[in-house]
Amino acid sequence: MLFSMSCTKKLENPGATNTVAMSNEWWVTLTLGGNDLLGTHVLFSTYNTSQNVADSLWLDDLGKGYDFKCKVLANPKSLTFTTDSSQNLYYDIRVHIANGKIIPNGGMGKSTGSIVDSIYMEASFGDDPGDTYIISGVARSRWAQDDY
Repeated sequence: MLFSMSCTKKLENPGATNTVAMSNEWWVTLTLGGNDLLGTHVLFSTYNTSQNVADSLWLDDLGKGYDFKCKVLANPKSLTFTTDSSQNLYYDIRVHIANGKIIPNGGMGKSTGSIVDSIYMEASFGDDPGDTYIISGVARSRWAQDDY
């Protein structure tokens, strides 16, 4: 018994990132002028930067939407995000994000009806000046039947 007690190791709690309230995977659509450009929901990610600061967040469509990944200014307290001009990391354009927000309990799983957060943003891209795209959707519920 003495031997087994001496081998236990207390693991430290790693904690969470500074943008944990805004980091997630989402099922989103991409619309322009009310027209759905993709025909289905696609996976989209929001996550912390390597600096792990509360005011920076990555937006990443994982190459499945407009093909963009950019850093935005985040406010975890109000669950909002924006950028006037951020470099796209997938190809050389600038990205503008306005009215970005996460709405707690603002969505519903596709099949299960489980309550999830929702996301909304208005995006414009340097290679398509004058057009404003709406990216919106719901958080992944992690239930297989809610995946698209």
